[in-house]
Amino acid sequence: MAKQLTREDFKILLPLICDKETSSNPDNWMPGNPLWGHCAVVSVLAQDIFGGELLRASLLNYPEFALMGSHYCNRLPDGTHEDFTASQFGNYYPINLVAEPRDRSYVLSNLGTATRYALLAERFRIFLKTNT
Repeated sequence: MAKQLTREDFKILLPLICDKETSSNPDNWMPGNPLWGHCAVVSVLAQDIFGGELLRASLLNYPEFALMGSHYCNRLPDGTHEDFTASQFGNYYPINLVAEPRDRSYVLSNLGTATRYALLAERFRIFLKTNT
């Protein structure tokens, strides 16, 4: 039986499966910041794996990130808050974010997000198949 994927394992593999094609902001995506623009698709994938809720926070009050519009993260079943793409902000993580639950259907109602999620989920499945 394969080892159960931990949160830390997930964080380690994300940069290996995220790229310009799966970023919501491919023009600003760089190999040195592989999680840039991945919060929505990574949060949905994390929900697939770990369960819990999707949380959305507005970034409109943060000029350096306003072009992104919003940021997604997760509330896991044990109640902990987990932001699997926090590293995309470097040392400038937006403080005092007010996050509200969003339904999965809401997040995936955007065709671009749904397409990028499907690609990321497929890469994740392939990674697990070839590395376990």
